[in-house]
Amino acid sequence: MAAEHTAASSRLPRALARRVGRDVPTALARYRVMAWIVGVLLVALILVAVPLKYAAGLDGPVAVIGTAHGWLYAIFFLTACDLALRARWTLRGTALVLIAGTVPILSFVAERIATRKTRAGERL
Repeated sequence: MAAEHTAASSRLPRALARRVGRDVPTALARYRVMAWIVGVLLVALILVAVPLKYAAGLDGPVAVIGTAHGWLYAIFFLTACDLALRARWTLRGTALVLIAGTVPILSFVAERIATRKTRAGERL
């Protein structure tokens, strides 16, 4: 039993190592789409929905856009982590990209930097 556990656990790092670095262009495309969606929703939330809430007393736009942004940020988080593993990003670079998804406009800047460096084969 202990030999089976040791054999299974020794295969896990090799399986992960085979997956890392593969399909980077596809993962990058998924990340870019989600970065733009999350960025646009965050800008709409901050520049449109929040002013409508406080200036006109309309709570609906904040509820709808805020909820959509929250759920889609979770998908963005997963796609960014997937890309980070495949492109072998550093932990610092990964954390910065994930945090950038929560700051209006910065998600677009982070997406451009991440795309440029990933396409060049550089670690983020």
